[in-house]
Amino acid sequence: MPRMDGFPGERISVLARPLVREALGLPLTSRLLVTDCGYFPQAADHRRSRTEGSPQVIVIVCAEGAGWCRLPSGRFDVGSGEALVIPAGVGHEYGADPDRPWTIWWLHVGGTDAGELAGAVLADPERPVVPVGDVYQAVSLVEEALGRMERDDSVPSRLAAAGAAWHLLALLAASQTGAPPGRADAVRQAQQYLREHVGARTSVAELAALARLSPSHFAALFRRATGTSVLRYQTRLRMSRARELLDTTDRPIAEIARALGYTEPFYFSRQFGRMHGVSPSAYRVQRKG
Repeated sequence: MPRMDGFPGERISVLARPLVREALGLPLTSRLLVTDCGYFPQAADHRRSRTEGSPQVIVIVCAEGAGWCRLPSGRFDVGSGEALVIPAGVGHEYGADPDRPWTIWWLHVGGTDAGELAGAVLADPERPVVPVGDVYQAVSLVEEALGRMERDDSVPSRLAAAGAAWHLLALLAASQTGAPPGRADAVRQAQQYLREHVGARTSVAELAALARLSPSHFAALFRRATGTSVLRYQTRLRMSRARELLDTTDRPIAEIARALGYTEPFYFSRQFGRMHGVSPSAYRVQRKG
């Protein structure tokens, strides 16, 4: 049976439904609106069932423990460091694991942009559980929305809560690599390696070996996750670092080129020009002018 009373230490805030209707008719909050949000620590016996679904998108971030969800598409486990995202209008049931009850931060969001944002998070709408790239940041964003709603139900608070919710959904969308389960970490680790070794010459074969995958398989996973090739991704990282050095230092362009792994300053300048439409020296003049 679902638990009817609250959980020790819980926090919850619900926007009055007349205010929901009012907010959904206003220019800004008509696009995204937090209608309900809360925090349930170690929520033993927690369970919810909505056969017709919810009018809003439901987002549940599991910070500790575990839970489960049942949709028309099947039953899914939810673990620590994962989020459960249920589109509006989808019948569902969810609850805490009986042996390891979850600690969750959750919110419901409505508005014209809510469905599109949820769709960006869910590569497959029939599989509602997704990994959270940065659990601490995700929890912080739900807590920010909750804090604003606990403060009052004014228009500024609704806007601030909506901003936190938009950031949360964008964060979740950005965390999805599109890689099969067990392979997402390989792409993230490769991205981190490239960021930490921006000036090194790193081949696809080297990254694939670190991930224990074939070069062709790894290259396909990387492109699917990032929308670009390993080489192009590495070039963008180098150009980003180049902009930073040109903006913040007076180092010669040839020295910047060498720091970023380019042995030929001319080749570096050509790559920079292709991406920015101007040479490194012209970029520096423009930024300091």
